Amino acid sequence: MRSGAAGRLARRWVHLVLGGALLMPYFLFVGTVVLALLGVPDFFTDPPTLALTVTLALPLVAVTALVPATRPAAVALARGLAGVAPDALAEGPARGPADRTRTACWYVLHLGLGAVVSGATLAVPPFAVLLLVLPLVRPEAGAAYALPGAGPAVLLAPPAGLALLAALTAVAAGVGALLARAAPVLLGPSPGERVERAERRAAELAVRNRLAREVHDSVGHALSAIALQATAARRLLDGPPAEGRAFAGEALAAIEETARRTVGELDAVLGVLRESGPDPARPAPGLADGLPALLSRTRAAGCQVTVRGAPPRALPPPVDREAYRIVQEGLANALKHAPGAPVLLRFERTAAHLAVRVSQPLTPALPGPPAGGGRGLAGIAERARLLGGAAVARPRGGDWVLDVALPTGSGPDPGSVPRPASGEEAP
Repeated sequence: MRSGAAGRLARRWVHLVLGGALLMPYFLFVGTVVLALLGVPDFFTDPPTLALTVTLALPLVAVTALVPATRPAAVALARGLAGVAPDALAEGPARGPADRTRTACWYVLHLGLGAVVSGATLAVPPFAVLLLVLPLVRPEAGAAYALPGAGPAVLLAPPAGLALLAALTAVAAGVGALLARAAPVLLGPSPGERVERAERRAAELAVRNRLAREVHDSVGHALSAIALQATAARRLLDGPPAEGRAFAGEALAAIEETARRTVGELDAVLGVLRESGPDPARPAPGLADGLPALLSRTRAAGCQVTVRGAPPRALPPPVDREAYRIVQEGLANALKHAPGAPVLLRFERTAAHLAVRVSQPLTPALPGPPAGGGRGLAGIAERARLLGGAAVARPRGGDWVLDVALPTGSGPDPGSVPRPASGEEAP
């Protein structure tokens, strides 16, 4: 902990010294003008002229800080050396007058305080070292520099030197902490930039959630089907050889087809993360083109699926895609929690809405809401909510029923989605 505090102090001290170094061009320019106008032989040795030169240099610092590109450089130094949290500072050049004014105030504060600390850093340590070694200086040698050669003053010199070094360290630490506190105020994002940052993070989170849902639904369904097919094939291999080998061959073929299709879907999902990937925005399958293959894979896994109602066509692309994923996840849950039990899949489309129901008889493996920490029902509910719909999963009349209602946008009032029958809403 002490090493961390020492490192932070050292970085902030360097930050202040850099501020003093950045002030030097302004200081020399103003000093040259003052020297020419006032006839001062050397403004470095005249304290009032030196203070006046620094004071006159600060307005020039403020003017140059109004350049929009100044803020990124100041932010980079504050993040790297002043120990300010990255999220507390703005990104990019200053945009409006208010941002430029805040940047100018920061620049003046940084360079002004940095000049004081860097000047003290140059002057105090040599003088402190002189005080520390003063008792070791011979009286005749010290007399040449008007130094006391003996007496109480010599004995007090080393403690005074240590006190000067401690005071310099305390001043540097205090000024560095002051700048660290002022940085979020003067270099922080404006209200508009905070809104943009929040919107950008929300968009990134939405993409991550969408990818998570796509991977969960496509890969989860495939793995459930593969696991059931492999289990059934292994059990039948213990039976009659001919029958077992025949079924095992069918199961392996189904596993191969499921794995091949899942790899394609996974590549399409992960393509969103690859900027240079081929066809990164390839759409996911929809009900119109993906349902027959989905039903075939589910039936090959040993689940009897009965479809009632014609699968809807000519749906809006987002509804078509999300409806497919919802049906896929519903069938995956059926395979996972009650393998072998028959499933009823029903579609009902009205003028403005699409209703999807996935039902399955309750079995000892599925006595109530599915146990475990899976995200299947939560993903279904989230997909429905994003489209303005609703999803409900609950036991009903000896069956486990998943009801989903989605607006299709083709009716007179697509914004009013009828909620599924009362029950437990999917989380």
